[in-house]
Amino acid sequence: MSYAVIENPVTGERALRRHAPSDGSPLVADLYARPGAAVVGEHVHPHARETFTVVRGTLGVRVGGVESHAVPGTRVVVPPGTPHDWWTVGDETAFVIVEVDPGHRFEAMIRNLFGLAADGRADSAGRPGLLQAALLAREFDDTIRFTSPPRAVQRPLFAALAPIARMRGLQGRYEKYEQHTGATVEELETIPPEIAVLLPALTPDHRG
Repeated sequence: MSYAVIENPVTGERALRRHAPSDGSPLVADLYARPGAAVVGEHVHPHARETFTVVRGTLGVRVGGVESHAVPGTRVVVPPGTPHDWWTVGDETAFVIVEVDPGHRFEAMIRNLFGLAADGRADSAGRPGLLQAALLAREFDDTIRFTSPPRAVQRPLFAALAPIARMRGLQGRYEKYEQHTGATVEELETIPPEIAVLLPALTPDHRG
């Protein structure tokens, strides 16, 4: 079996899907975040619960305004609608198991964000330009919402910009990013037993 590698060269994230969301089960992915890596910005998932389980390295996290460091064996659960942010701490690449429930729309959103960044269509933080962001935000409003600028500003601004973005040929999502044609690996890293017991979403077959 081969596993697709999804990489964001701007933010420093490299992800491999360990378990596809199906039959009510969450998306489970291996995330490798290099030193200095960070997610694109503080955000919320309106309807999904996201969980981070650190296998190796240290992850800085801010959940609901509270900052902490997550070390190996730490499990951080982010309830739906909760503002959160994360970044790597120290000089070691962090290896984190990420679970998103439900996860189907989340995967599509990530593939589009990473694809845009890989094509040079994102800023130094990994966020697309304003016109592209307007369409992406409207397309995936059920999946991710950034906390800055405030939503009261985002909604009318993006509504005004969306027609201009479409006139310039931009889209809210791109099939070429969602149909993976990049690198794959044949095996995933084995999860240590003391970490695997923390992952109820994974059957023994998915633990490497």
